[in-house]
Amino acid sequence: MGRAFEYRKARKFARWDKMAKTFTRIGKDIAIAVKAGGPDPENNPRLRSAMQNAKVANMPKDRVEAAIKRASSKDEKEYQELVYEGYGPNGVAFIVECATDNPTRTVANLRLYFKKGGGSLGTSGSVEYLFQTKGVFRFPADGIDMDELELELIDFGADDIQVDEGQVTVYTQFTDFGKMFKGLESKGINATSETQRIPLAFKEISDADADAVVELIEKIEEDDDVQAVYTDMQ
Repeated sequence: MGRAFEYRKARKFARWDKMAKTFTRIGKDIAIAVKAGGPDPENNPRLRSAMQNAKVANMPKDRVEAAIKRASSKDEKEYQELVYEGYGPNGVAFIVECATDNPTRTVANLRLYFKKGGGSLGTSGSVEYLFQTKGVFRFPADGIDMDELELELIDFGADDIQVDEGQVTVYTQFTDFGKMFKGLESKGINATSETQRIPLAFKEISDADADAVVELIEKIEEDDDVQAVYTDMQ
């Protein structure tokens, strides 16, 4: 069938793999939210946020409902939210957020990834001071009067607003996450929401050295216990 077919097939499998990983991450977010605040999204803002992210990611409704039902069961396993820190190749700082039912397995896997990738897993606090935690909200810009909305977003706690390729990205301080979430809800804006660890300063390295860092990031992200990976690489 030729190279073009093989290329299209490879891209399709890559999209499917990325979608499966996204659904797994959101499913864990839903489970953690339900365990912490109950299965009623009206009384559980974190669950509403996870369900909204599922909607934007085109996660099937029946999978969302199944995740809520499973998490509501007393027999369902509970996930621990853990944060690991370390250094990758060329001294690039790493923070890895995980949701796991087996911390022993998770830390052993991460230690192996860092070792094979030319880095090392660090102790708590070893690199966290190099990052700040921000709330990040994204929604389509179509049909929105940004001149009018911008003032309201500032009232909701926005400290940076970016519009690029038809998408609005709003950053808030971590303490204003809930205020922005409720503000966008009140406006009827369907936004994805998450917290991100953003470097206070970026580390510049060569393209050749960056390849090794990217390879380590991709290896860590393949692990089902991993929810997010952050680095200070430029």
